[in-house]
Amino acid sequence: MKILVLNAGSSSQKSCLYEITGEKLPENPPKPIWEAAIDWTANDDYGLMEIAANGIEKKIKLNPEKRLESIAKMLETLRQGETKVIDKLSDIDVVGHRVVHGGSDYSEATFITDKVKATIKNLIPLAPTHNPNHLEGIEAIEKTLGNVAQIAVFDTAFHSKMPKKAAVYPIPYEWFEKGIRRYGFHGTSHKYCVQKTAKILGKPLESLRIITCHLGNGASLAAVRNGISINTTMGFTPLEGLMMGTRSGSIDPAILIYLMREHGLDTEKLNTILNKESGLKGISGKSGDMRYITTAMQEGDERAQLAFDIYIHQLHCCIGKMLASLGGMDVLVFTAGIGERSVIVREKTCENFEFLGLKIDKEKNIKPGIDTDISTSDSTVRILVVHTEEDWAIACECWQKMNQA
Repeated sequence: MKILVLNAGSSSQKSCLYEITGEKLPENPPKPIWEAAIDWTANDDYGLMEIAANGIEKKIKLNPEKRLESIAKMLETLRQGETKVIDKLSDIDVVGHRVVHGGSDYSEATFITDKVKATIKNLIPLAPTHNPNHLEGIEAIEKTLGNVAQIAVFDTAFHSKMPKKAAVYPIPYEWFEKGIRRYGFHGTSHKYCVQKTAKILGKPLESLRIITCHLGNGASLAAVRNGISINTTMGFTPLEGLMMGTRSGSIDPAILIYLMREHGLDTEKLNTILNKESGLKGISGKSGDMRYITTAMQEGDERAQLAFDIYIHQLHCCIGKMLASLGGMDVLVFTAGIGERSVIVREKTCENFEFLGLKIDKEKNIKPGIDTDISTSDSTVRILVVHTEEDWAIACECWQKMNQA
């Protein structure tokens, strides 16, 4: 089965093609036979597409005003030139899309219909930087591949079984009945990581209390018991919870009322400030990239140091919330860009939990391999670094869905 995966971000479009043979999914994620990425922010004048297949890597400049045509151009590299891996686009059996927000309508991967597209569109106000790009990808596939099966894999699905005490906000209940509730995000990553954690440790997933730390430009934690997410830090939108690269995370809501009343800020300006000008970038005044922050800290930049200190403080506080929800912790998992690569973030995060018997091995932490236990032998809590494989997780959902059809 040939499975094309489209993973649209706020300013990017990643894609890959998997070929799965045999009657079972492989134990470990295989390498895609073709990979592509479009970065719409690569340059002020153009987007940049990078293609990798057959040992060949190519870069192509794109017109940012013609995004749909650019996705079609990306797909053409599957069957033409040095990156050709299929004879015709109709060889693709199914296309899987990561969709950030599925609301309360979808709790599992779903074949895309007009109704599903309408739901994704209706939820744009809750995921304004992502859901439009998902629709863009779906539309591009319809135009290029015709009636090929398309499946939406929702980031919110993994958190859909959260108990009401975690999902309902303490505001008038009628708003919950109208869909204002905590949904949670990064579900595809959290789900993959807990399943991988159980395999690494050789234990049943149902026996483990796991806290997963998905730390990238966007960041969230999940408390997982019996393989089910029972609490998470993101909520109604991906803005709630931890301090992030450019997002504020949770703040006193009265701040927004004050800014509107006393400084005349409108909703669009507040949305821009909270989503694009806050977090690490807002405090440092320069960058939302953790690599920049840690380098600037070493050079004595006080604002960068403050940004880092707030980031770690919030991690400690939010891990504490997840810990209380679980009633204990067997495994702490770090994943995504910062979680997998930042030695100092992992070290400083773990320091405050030594009272639980959680002990990080500082030597293992310096350069951990992929999917590695970095705790000491006598640590009562295992600490893992897991390489998240969202694209493969989406492909697996598609494979299972197609085999059930």
